[in-house]
Formats: sequence, C-alpha cells, structure tokens
Amino acid sequence: MQNSSSVTVFTLHGLNETASHEYIFFAFTLLAYLLICLFNLTLIITIIIEKTLHEPMYIFLCNLCVNGLYGTAGLYPKLLADFLSDSHVISYAGCLIQAYVIYTSVLCEFTILTVMAYDRYVAICKPLQYHSIMTSQTISKFLLISWILPSCETAIVILLTNRLPLCGSHIEKLYCDNWSVAKLSCVDININNVYSFILILMHVSQALLILYSYIHIVRACVKSSEEMTKFMQTCLPHLISVIGFTISTVFDVMYSRYGSSNMLQALRNFLAVEFLVIPPLLNPLIYGLKLSQIRRRVMRVFSRDVHILK
Repeated sequence: MQNSSSVTVFTLHGLNETASHEYIFFAFTLLAYLLICLFNLTLIITIIIEKTLHEPMYIFLCNLCVNGLYGTAGLYPKLLADFLSDSHVISYAGCLIQAYVIYTSVLCEFTILTVMAYDRYVAICKPLQYHSIMTSQTISKFLLISWILPSCETAIVILLTNRLPLCGSHIEKLYCDNWSVAKLSCVDININNVYSFILILMHVSQALLILYSYIHIVRACVKSSEEMTKFMQTCLPHLISVIGFTISTVFDVMYSRYGSSNMLQALRNFLAVEFLVIPPLLNPLIYGLKLSQIRRRVMRVFSRDVHILK
C-alpha cells in the first residue's frame, strides 16, 4: 500500500489518445494561450494607463482579467510541455500546487463576479448613493475578500487532501485536481466531502446574491428605456460572464464526479478544461466589444503606441 509520502509522481493519462496528433494539439493550445494572454493583458494595461477608467466596475474587471491569467498559468505551460514530452508526469508537490492555483482561480472568479453584480446593483438601483457606497475603502475591502477568501478556502482543501494516504498515482485528466487525487486515497474521505459541501453552500449563497442583484436590476431597468440601455451596456457583459463561467464550472464538476470512463477521451478533455479556456477568452472579448469606454481607450492606447513607433 502506498501513502502520500511514498507517492512522489503522478501520471496524467488525459493525453494518451493524442499521441499521433500532439503537434496539432500543441499548436491550437499555444494559440489559445497566446490569445488569452493578449486579450487579458490588453484590458489590464488599458485600465491601468487610462485614469478615466479608474472606476469600481473597471477595477473589478481588471482583477477579473488578472485572475484569468493566474488560472490559465496553472494549466497551459505544463500542458504545452506534456504535448512535447513522451512521459506525462507531475511531481506530488507540483500536482498539489497546480490544483491549488486552478481551484483558487475558480473560487476567485466567482467571488469577483459576485462583487461586480453588487456594484451594478448599487449603480442602477441606488445611483445617488453610488459614490458614497462604492468608496475606495469599500473597493479595497471587496478586492481583499475576492483574493484572500478563495486562497484560504483552497488551502484548507489542499491540506485535507495532503493528509490522505494514497493507493495509486494515475490521474485520468490533463491536469491535477483535488478530486482526482482524493479518489486515490486508501482511507475514507468523508471529511473532505463535508468540507467540499460547505464550500458549495458558501458559493451557492454568492449565486443567490447575484440572482438577487439582477432581479432588482431588471425591475429598475424595465421602468425606462434609458435604464434599459444602461443595463445592456454595463450589465449584459457581466451577466454573460456569470452564465458562461457557471456553465463551464458545472460541466467540470459533473465530469470530475460523475463522468463515465466510456466517454470519448477528447470529450472528457474538453469538459475538463473548458472553464480554463472559455471564460478567460470570453471575458475580455465581451467587455472589450460591449463597453464603449473600453473600446475607445484600447484604440487610443494602440494609436498612441503606433504614433510613438513612427
């Protein structure tokens, strides 16, 4: 019987069926990663440079993009290296670090989206009180919660998994996640399951807060065409982000917990990574295309750079 101290390396089996097309998959994965970096960095740099965008909504958006880069950094470099390698392995410590980065990113994304929903609620439902409520101190507190709370939640998850003695080292995914490691345990994992249930309840409460915010936002917006225009411009991108991220995460959870081994490997791989592909690509695109202020500032930054180069 193996235990957590004797398992030093995990084998990732998600790429087993891609051996004959590894260079094609490498090219598409590299392209996706470069686009994610380009889109998110463009928005981050634009928001930082343009002082007119130093408003709560754009500050939260900037943090959403930073989190997208953070989460994808936990997957793409290792995945790209595996495409070019004959052995798809990861160390025990590396596995837990990768799981920590990915889980922290997921929880942070949802927390930031919750804060953004509250920001939109105050902006539309309490416009006269907006600047007195969304002060710099309030924004700082929200950002601290958005980063520190997911980090602490995930640290407990990883510590609970790290204590488990393991009876195997084979992971049927492209990357390490907590559930895949916990399933290899030789002992009961009820404590892990109870804590996971508590986490789910905590983030369901965030989902309810988002729902509550949008019920009131929609009620306020249907009263006038001006408010409806404001909703379409500032709230619709956020709503699309919430829906896209939620669907992607649910797919991953359902696949991890209940996915069948008879499912095509390509489909299993897609379900496993889509929450680290679609939201980081979608978020900067929908905000960049939908928010006129973002579009204008991006064009201004790029035209300024072109002028300097000339």
